[in-house]
Amino acid sequence: MKPDFKGLDMLHGCDYNPEQWLDMPEILEQDIACMKKANINCVSVGIFSWACLEPEEGVYRLGWLAEIVDRLYKNGIYTILGTPSGARPVWLAKKYPEVLRVAPDMTRNLMGARHNHCFTSPVYRRKVYEVNAMLAKTLGNHPGVILWHISNEYSGACFCPLCQAEFRIWLKNKYKSLENLNKAWWTAFWSHRYTDWSQIEAPVPKGEMDVHGLTLDWNRFVTDRTVDFMKNEIAALRENGSQLPVTTNLMEFHYSLNYFKFKDIIDIVSWDSYPMWHLPAGGDAAMGARTACCHDLMRSIKKDRPFLLMESTPSMTNWFPVSKLKKPGMHMLSSMQAIAHGADSVQYFQWRKSRGGSEKFHGAVVSHDCRDDTRVFKDVAEVGERLKKLGGLCGSLPQAKAAIFFDWENRWAIQETKGPRNAGMHYEKTVIAQYRAFWEMGLPVDFVDMESDLTGYSLIAAPMLYMYRSGVEKKLRAFVENGGVLVGSFFQGLVNETDLCFLGDAPHGLTDVYGLRVEEIDALYDEESNSMNWNGKEYALSLLCERVRPSAADTLAVYSRDFYAGEAVLCANSFGKGRAYYLAAGAEQDFYSDFFRYIAESLGLEKALSAQLPQGVSASRRIADKPVAIVQNFNAETAVVQLNSEMQDYESGEIYTAAIELAPYEVKFVKEYEKN
Repeated sequence: MKPDFKGLDMLHGCDYNPEQWLDMPEILEQDIACMKKANINCVSVGIFSWACLEPEEGVYRLGWLAEIVDRLYKNGIYTILGTPSGARPVWLAKKYPEVLRVAPDMTRNLMGARHNHCFTSPVYRRKVYEVNAMLAKTLGNHPGVILWHISNEYSGACFCPLCQAEFRIWLKNKYKSLENLNKAWWTAFWSHRYTDWSQIEAPVPKGEMDVHGLTLDWNRFVTDRTVDFMKNEIAALRENGSQLPVTTNLMEFHYSLNYFKFKDIIDIVSWDSYPMWHLPAGGDAAMGARTACCHDLMRSIKKDRPFLLMESTPSMTNWFPVSKLKKPGMHMLSSMQAIAHGADSVQYFQWRKSRGGSEKFHGAVVSHDCRDDTRVFKDVAEVGERLKKLGGLCGSLPQAKAAIFFDWENRWAIQETKGPRNAGMHYEKTVIAQYRAFWEMGLPVDFVDMESDLTGYSLIAAPMLYMYRSGVEKKLRAFVENGGVLVGSFFQGLVNETDLCFLGDAPHGLTDVYGLRVEEIDALYDEESNSMNWNGKEYALSLLCERVRPSAADTLAVYSRDFYAGEAVLCANSFGKGRAYYLAAGAEQDFYSDFFRYIAESLGLEKALSAQLPQGVSASRRIADKPVAIVQNFNAETAVVQLNSEMQDYESGEIYTAAIELAPYEVKFVKEYEKN
């Protein structure tokens, strides 16, 4: 589905902060000319402008913003209009201190920073509604405005009395009675039984941190409170006459919010991508795989439409430990990687570097020298020129037959397990490692959580599904029964949605599907490893090693060492029309790469490009009228992809008969060559 952006195809833009330059009109004039030269067709405006929009309570000055939007529109540049709730003005915090957050140590924050506000505060909600309403009335139907950018990078929690009271209401609605809550949270442990709703407090370091059901529910509440706050923001726009689509910029694996819960209230997913390119260890391929993983995770939140890359840097990121410049070619590669995975935009933070503040040295299209002949400016202009040629891909998507589970609530539960490895369970790393196997093959893949519909997939990877919720075990059973291939892994099916251990054999409800049961879990030290031999190759094992007892399953590999040497570590079981594999230990990257290639080939899953990809090269696919493969070289050296059939360059029309040669960090868009 292609979003309606008033005739625009691929968006090429940036965060624009004209409020910082209102006393320098010559800068604002220069901006317009430079934007056109850089092939910018949209900008995000107003995200942190509250103090200029409402310099004192009830006094609104939107004229400057309207003038900016008018000027941009007359020059062919559209506006993504931000709501300013991400950073409140000083007068608001001083007059209404209740809008400031209370930290986990139960002290109220002073004025400062971003996202230092309470999502429950009636005052803050009212003030946000009022300023949003004024924006909607003034600019919500302006022909130059194409999209609402709601707030900025929602994050964090408030522990104030208002939020704690709202949490208790949330719990009452969920559990109905204290008896149900006490059972769900297992409060008989350590004599922590609640006898009145008022006794329940949020989990904080000086209070209760060991009732895992409490911690899980608090995390769920924080997501629900954030979503509810966003609904209040959107209501202000809708009730004041603007029906433009809405988005908010997400942050990849951001811990505190379950992003799948946002899918029904935003029209378009957007996110902010800041990879750490050119690390000394691992190379750019590892970071390329991780970033691709994040792109696909964000795209999967609303699988029926492309996403927007809302922020990226055209050069370097100032808040990294080391602010490394992008090497020549990397800006194009990283920008086109987003397009390859389903983005309909490339946008930057920021247009012009600020003169002061904490991000004055963050990368920007225009630096403090105010020049438009720099390497970075030319890189940006080239991306914009290329996006014009790729407009035919707008609205197109990959079509994946494989999916990987990544569930935020499962992640929260694993974080609080108190064993078997308090040194780190590495759920996120395990998910990324399995994803990388698909990335190396150029195999399209979606992400799902436990509430997702699993129909339509042939292969599902389910790494470390420690917690079963939303009937996921029934979904997985049905998936395999109906012919699907499931790859489960260690630390699975141990607890329910409130972190209570299931009684009986594990993985809960799926022992017959996997054809085995788990008896014990051995945690390995960081410097410790085991190994297994599969298909004639030795693979290192780490993290956790489970002792499993196969019943119906075939043993494909066994442990090489320790007292459980010779016992099963990799098993396969036929169930219904499908097949379930179980890996009982953490494995090295080579195993995931080899194993998932074996499974994908046995299923005949269609890759983005019918070719063997060299190391560090990946291929993605978008299906417009015909499939288009986007081949990306993450190596600092030239790479050659040997082809199985003739391909044609989507942009230039060049024919590739036997191979595609990719310069360092080069990206090519290709399609099947159709002879006349």
